[in-house]
Amino acid sequence: MGQVKEVLGDMCCIAGNVPTALMMAGTPDEVNAYCKNLIEVAGKDGGFMLTNGCGVDHARAVNVRAMIEAGKEYGVY
Repeated sequence: MGQVKEVLGDMCCIAGNVPTALMMAGTPDEVNAYCKNLIEVAGKDGGFMLTNGCGVDHARAVNVRAMIEAGKEYGVY
């Protein structure tokens, strides 16, 4: 995502990329840390939407909550 942000810069909005495997098998702390880093890298100067990689059908509810809370905490810029 860092390279995508570098190349596209302010030309378009990018979205993603919390891996489905992390949402299914990770811990809420791992999801939070991943989202924080993603927001810091891809969200710099705006133009980024935090989303999961594929779907949340099989994600752990606590991890979906962790992703949403990370977006609220770190995604305000």
